[in-house]
Amino acid sequence: MDHTIENIWQRFSRDLGGFILSKVNDPSLADDLLQESFVRIHNHIGSLKDETRLQSWIYQITRNVINDHFRKQEKEIRQIVTLPEASEDPDNEAMTEAVQDMIKMMDSLPPEYCEALCLTELEGLSQKEFAEKLGISYSGAKSRVQRARKMLRDMLMQCCHYQFDRYGTVTGIYPAGCCCCEE
Repeated sequence: MDHTIENIWQRFSRDLGGFILSKVNDPSLADDLLQESFVRIHNHIGSLKDETRLQSWIYQITRNVINDHFRKQEKEIRQIVTLPEASEDPDNEAMTEAVQDMIKMMDSLPPEYCEALCLTELEGLSQKEFAEKLGISYSGAKSRVQRARKMLRDMLMQCCHYQFDRYGTVTGIYPAGCCCCEE
């Protein structure tokens, strides 16, 4: 079987492009990720041990490229986010700690949910703008943001017990014996 990059491109590029587009919902980004996938395929074609597994091997490389893209995007967004400065005010300290805990836990969310929260909560996009950016329906965007908030809230509540004032401001955090509060 001939495994030159040209032959692989002719055989798989259309389907891989559609696969990538279904994950990122941005045609120009999908083209970039397709090119990156083929660069990796070219660089690692020698490591393919079982030629009958070519298609699954190519799709695994492509999935890795997509995951790397989302990881890089999450890292860049986290670097942009500035946390509130700690102060002598205990209410502000508790709120700062709660925000830090949330950002740490966002790493554990699936990439599409982390992206939803990063773009709407941290970058300030409206849910409608978020939907347009991703090329999904407005109701789909709202559902994704709501699911992401619920997932994050559930993770936070398993980790710590939060005390709130009547305005919803965090006034106290009491560890429940897990991750973020014991670092």
